[in-house]
Amino acid sequence: MQAISLEKVSYVIVKTREFDAKEDAPYEDPGGNATDDGDHQILSDQPDDCVYEELTTFLTSLSNEELCELHAMIMLGRGDVDMENWADAVQTAQDDLDESTTKHLLEIPLISDYLTEALSQFGQPYVGLD
Repeated sequence: MQAISLEKVSYVIVKTREFDAKEDAPYEDPGGNATDDGDHQILSDQPDDCVYEELTTFLTSLSNEELCELHAMIMLGRGDVDMENWADAVQTAQDDLDESTTKHLLEIPLISDYLTEALSQFGQPYVGLD
């Protein structure tokens, strides 16, 4: 991990956990008490989700080197590669880099868990910003 900082990886972990906590959009008429009718939408996944937008904006602001290392860390945390093959993982991420990389990374389930595991393999356990 040379290009991307621990703080940036931690930010991605926090934000992906927020995003993963979201639920499918609720049904239109929840019924019940009119004073709390909007409360059920706090953790619901909405088309204009600000957490998703924050993540997308943050990831697109990363340099190509940082984005490739982040992708390689996901591969490492998922068990696709080990520390001995770190350079190969970064190279694979560079080979796969294109305009849809950010979108593809956000479609990976458990991304925060994979990044947390990768940090521990680097000897930098995630302590959390949340």
